[in-house]
Amino acid sequence: MRNDTKGKEAKAGSKREALVRATIQLVNNSGFHATPMSKIAKLAEVSPGTIYLYFENKQDLINQVYIEVKTAFSAFAFKDYDASLPVAEGFRKIWYNIAAFKLQEVEEAMFLSQCDNTPMMDEPSRQEGLKHLRPLLDLWERGQAEQLIRQVSPFMLYAFSIYPIAFLMNVQQRGLYTITQEHIDHAYTMAWNSIKL
Repeated sequence: MRNDTKGKEAKAGSKREALVRATIQLVNNSGFHATPMSKIAKLAEVSPGTIYLYFENKQDLINQVYIEVKTAFSAFAFKDYDASLPVAEGFRKIWYNIAAFKLQEVEEAMFLSQCDNTPMMDEPSRQEGLKHLRPLLDLWERGQAEQLIRQVSPFMLYAFSIYPIAFLMNVQQRGLYTITQEHIDHAYTMAWNSIKL
């Protein structure tokens, strides 16, 4: 009986995972508005009604997928990060982790980029997503207190130091640019120079 329950749970988990993967793929290729629930179900190879076993509606689906991807992103971004590191060293560690995520986990990174630039995301989900960046925000606050980082809002710091990686990822995806390790190193230097005092 227990094995039967585990089998059902695994099957349910794989259906939900298929819906998550299909959502990411379709949003990346077609945008939010051109991604109806019926298309998501078809790509995930489940019946349209199955979606509603896991998600209340399209907004709930998008919100949950966003939070899941943001959680994976932050786990990657802050792996091996120690909050006691000096500010410059800590930023370097986080920045390179974020760059690696965006260049290795392209589908997820593109989805986050879409979410950051759409009115489709609701504010509670955006705020939840921001919580996942807390170690970086804390590092910047410490850097500002130590007069190492410019006294500007974290949005400005993010725009000039982190967001350019997403731009480079997008142009590489379109075949307009090939990112090498040398390019990543240059991008890091430019990112740090843009926010340090």
